[in-house]
Amino acid sequence: MQPERPNPWQHAHTFGQDRVRPGERRTLLVIALTATMMVVEIAAGILFGSMALLADGLHMASHTVALSVNAFAYVYARRHAHDSRFSFGTGKVNTLGGFTGAVLLAIFALLMAWESFERFFRPVEIVFNHALFVAALGLLVNGASVLILDAKGSRVDRDRHAPRGHPHDHNLTSAYLHVLADALTSVLAIFALLAAKYAGLVWMDPAMGLVGALLVARWSYGLLHTTGLALLDRQGPETLRRIVRESVESDPDTRVTDLHLWSIGPDIYAVVLTIVARKPATPDEIRARLPKDAGLVHISVEIHQGPQSGT
Repeated sequence: MQPERPNPWQHAHTFGQDRVRPGERRTLLVIALTATMMVVEIAAGILFGSMALLADGLHMASHTVALSVNAFAYVYARRHAHDSRFSFGTGKVNTLGGFTGAVLLAIFALLMAWESFERFFRPVEIVFNHALFVAALGLLVNGASVLILDAKGSRVDRDRHAPRGHPHDHNLTSAYLHVLADALTSVLAIFALLAAKYAGLVWMDPAMGLVGALLVARWSYGLLHTTGLALLDRQGPETLRRIVRESVESDPDTRVTDLHLWSIGPDIYAVVLTIVARKPATPDEIRARLPKDAGLVHISVEIHQGPQSGT
């Protein structure tokens, strides 16, 4: 699809989605590390009889898939950024990728829980030393992945117009939380193996498998909730809506009678405003009152002249 041709009465709808985001290459590197360790842990869990290790490998598998979806979303959004068939650009491709990853996480959580329950009633012999070595190696890989994704400010960014904790790059933040959860699951696997080896608490191994499943399920639910609301065009943050309303109504002769603000991509929003003004005003004058650094990239203004409500 060819880029949109310049038009003085029309703006582009790429909204920066045609650029390579900082998290794209780092996500690809972490996918390679996670996929390699996933294969090692699943194979070791089966060979050495450790459910906790197998659960950790399956957990890493779920995150490998989710990270791959994130990477695909980066590439697809960038390559189709100029496609005019996307009314508000390709920013929501990232959200759709997150939603898909959440569904996959839920499936993996169910598989982990089922296998853990089976091991409670059908325990298998565990080769502790080998399993502990692989689990420790997995923790090192996960720790390295956390550092890679956390480099150069991939933590949650904040700006003065966005609500506290609002992410600047949703994909990168999502990937960071995935590998952070992987590291925690590796710790659980090591704890379970040590408890089984030195205290004879063999039941701790499948128990930690269940704990890992609960962690994945909790992450899946949170991601489904967040991405689902964005895909359904839920109203944007109350803080940002209040700022938009107060900015427009800074002129006492102007009142906002209808306001729609929703996310169309990572940290970017579309706004539709209906204004009643006692004095003539143009859409450009209304837009000029809005904050310039709040991520408002597509603004539509409808103006009606008349008395303010309640006057």
